[in-house]
Amino acid sequence: MTRSFHEIESLFEPGRFKAHGLLFLALTDEAGNLVWISAAKPGRSSEITTARHNRITTRLREAGLGALADLGFVGLDDAPDDPVIVTGRRASRGHPLTDAQKEANRLVSRERAANEHGFADLKNWRILTKVRMNARHATTLLRALLVLTNAEVHR
Repeated sequence: MTRSFHEIESLFEPGRFKAHGLLFLALTDEAGNLVWISAAKPGRSSEITTARHNRITTRLREAGLGALADLGFVGLDDAPDDPVIVTGRRASRGHPLTDAQKEANRLVSRERAANEHGFADLKNWRILTKVRMNARHATTLLRALLVLTNAEVHR
């Protein structure tokens, strides 16, 4: 089974305090085009908890897809034999990364770099820096911006 790799990214638009910002997850395709945006959560939410709440690993596995993610999602995938989410490795205080692990981290970063453009396109909407509203209303705004961003990019 061929897996298409997408990227999961969390976008946090901070306010003065974390409780006033928004955290949402976004998924891009291989070309860096935005495909999906999760419901907005308060900025105090963690990335991995938000991903678990949205059941991202289950949905990707059902669709036969895979995803690249940053170090904020380490430990999200619970099937080490058949991973659906690929992340880098973290060094710990007593266990530095080996050369092979460092090279693997560089490869994941290199693949994720192309997809960052999709997130940059979404962040160009200045309204996201000023949003101070209920997360439910912000979700509606974010999904509308996703449609507008895709229309703008594909023109």
